[in-house]
Amino acid sequence: MAEEAKSFWDHLDELRSVLIRIIVVSVLSAVVVFAFKNEVFGFILAPAHSDFITYGLLDKISGESSNFNLQMINTQLAAQFSVHVKMSVVIGMIIVSPYILYMLFVFVSPALYSNERKATRIFSLFGYIMFMLGVALSYYMIFPLTIRFLGDYQVSETVENVITLESYIDVLILLTLAMGIVFELPLLCLLFAKIGFLSSAFMKEHRRHAFVLILVVSAIITPTGDAFTLLVVSLPIYLLYELSVWLVRFVNK
Repeated sequence: MAEEAKSFWDHLDELRSVLIRIIVVSVLSAVVVFAFKNEVFGFILAPAHSDFITYGLLDKISGESSNFNLQMINTQLAAQFSVHVKMSVVIGMIIVSPYILYMLFVFVSPALYSNERKATRIFSLFGYIMFMLGVALSYYMIFPLTIRFLGDYQVSETVENVITLESYIDVLILLTLAMGIVFELPLLCLLFAKIGFLSSAFMKEHRRHAFVLILVVSAIITPTGDAFTLLVVSLPIYLLYELSVWLVRFVNK
């Protein structure tokens, strides 16, 4: 006997069940991350010190030794605790994001054809990998270069930089999310190509405009002012654009 069609309220109950599971797993993950405070903040605050791996590589390339150490302070009574909670939630969500994508796929999969289910799994995996690559690039390259420039920048020698912990964390989250979203460019282009809004010919024709736009976005993301940092940020994004052209051409065919 064929399975009876589910009503709107049945689907709503299923969605509620999925959301409850996602919330429970996310909270548990955040609690685990919260418990490992020393390890987590040892990792988060590592770019603030000169022994960070990125600074060591740059010193070898330049032949000079940098002595960068960003001193931070806390100015509010509950700020350190709130930062601890905030980062536990953010990192916990990143850790369980594959499970979240899986649960959302389980919810929508009954409404999809078999080929659509396969495409959705591939898109979800591809999107997660690209997001994590953007996060890694931000943490190991863009964020360290940004804070080293801004942490030492002074409009006058009489004005000393005193960086708060919250300011450091806010910049870290902003750059990390920005690069994670930027690395979704190939996925977005692929989706637009699938629905007929984008073609490889259009992307090739406007390649020069895209390059200029990439430079502008890179300059906004990393306001360090030096050509090396601008190249480090803009080159991966331009390579993503070329990858997007190849993917769109494949879809168009």
